[in-house]
Amino acid sequence: MPEVDRRAAARAAVAKRRARAEVKRSLARGERTPSDVAAVAFADSQAVEASIRITEFLKSLPAIGATKLEPLLQRLGVSPVKRLGGLGKHQRTALMAFLRDYQSRRGITDRPQLVVLAGPAGVGKGTVAARILESFPFVHLSVSATTRSPRPGESDGVNYYFVDEDEFDALITSDQLLEWATVHKTHRYGTPRRPVETALEDGRPVLLEIDIQGARQVKLAMPEARLVFLLPPSWDELVRRLVTRATESPEDQARRLETATQELAAQHEFDVRVVNDDVTRAAELVVDLMGINKESYA
Repeated sequence: MPEVDRRAAARAAVAKRRARAEVKRSLARGERTPSDVAAVAFADSQAVEASIRITEFLKSLPAIGATKLEPLLQRLGVSPVKRLGGLGKHQRTALMAFLRDYQSRRGITDRPQLVVLAGPAGVGKGTVAARILESFPFVHLSVSATTRSPRPGESDGVNYYFVDEDEFDALITSDQLLEWATVHKTHRYGTPRRPVETALEDGRPVLLEIDIQGARQVKLAMPEARLVFLLPPSWDELVRRLVTRATESPEDQARRLETATQELAAQHEFDVRVVNDDVTRAAELVVDLMGINKESYA
């Protein structure tokens, strides 16, 4: 390996060790819950949380020392050399159940999260969001404001908040939108701030299904928001989904593919990446990232 590559690899290793140490410190300070760290590790194999050894993770939890560690690993069926991201399906289920019980006994609760779900067209954002709402109807799905007219069957306040141009301008100038954009150089769309804040104040997790530009704006307006990038299983699968749509012309399909290439390049701006290779699995991962205890609603 060339000397410059060795130096770069060494710097990357140091940076990852520091990032892992910061995750453990955030647990000790109570800034993050154990189940939240596990949820990120299980959702995103590239996340620093996924690279933490199970022994380091468990020992960072108060009241779990060396004496309790070995029998706990045996109970979970996990080897001490495993990293969080390398756990199997049943091991993940067992660990998450233990963490939920651990938090309950210690009075630790997951705060409701504002999750922004974004990704390229055709990746299945709407399908994943719909699956979440089927199982957890208390999740607040943000309703956008728009300057376009209602289509047949659409209701104000349900599908969109329909406003005119002057009303939309007033929302912008009074800082009542978390994000907004002009779509296809015609109508404007935006996410009203107050319904999101109200839902979070009421203890309800919030899901925003918006585009990447909107996600960036939301992160600036509410830095605590968790940006989740939904990925296709592969580029070929994304192409297949886009070109088999019967509702779009070949020109529209080509434009969407070009846009998708640009959007995929932005995935590392996001906090967590989730692969949508199975809608149910992807929805469950996003639910965990929202701080929802699925077992409480089984």
